[in-house]
Amino acid sequence: MSRHLIDDVAVGWDELGTDLLDGAPPSLVAALTGGEQWPSRTLDRLITPDGSPPRRMSVTDETADGQDMQWGYILHTEGIEVISLLHEDIGPVVDWATDPRTAFNDHPAAWSSLDPAPVTRASRSTPPPGAPAASPAKAHAPRPATRR
Repeated sequence: MSRHLIDDVAVGWDELGTDLLDGAPPSLVAALTGGEQWPSRTLDRLITPDGSPPRRMSVTDETADGQDMQWGYILHTEGIEVISLLHEDIGPVVDWATDPRTAFNDHPAAWSSLDPAPVTRASRSTPPPGAPAASPAKAHAPRPATRR
């Protein structure tokens, strides 16, 4: 995941496509995409105010507040940490084994680092053959905040 999302892109993403699902069971891909296929598109035609080549935006503890960001995502070995930057500096980790058809509450206040990820509707369908068993979204032990 980190290779696809971070390492293999020069600047950033315009749109993530179904290639992100390469290797997933075909029935899961069909359930998520309606059977359609489209490629991811990178941000290739950027023009900077001073005409310099575009650079990847770096988000650090020092720059996050000035970038007017509302959400942050950190890829961990055990899952993806979802941070509502409007409310906290850390968030719950959604396990990689969570069924991607699971619906989550999208209100920023629902993503507290002290609570499990806010599932609004777990997927009721059976996993496709060969897919890992889906597990409910769970938050791992909170990590100390790194940004103050």
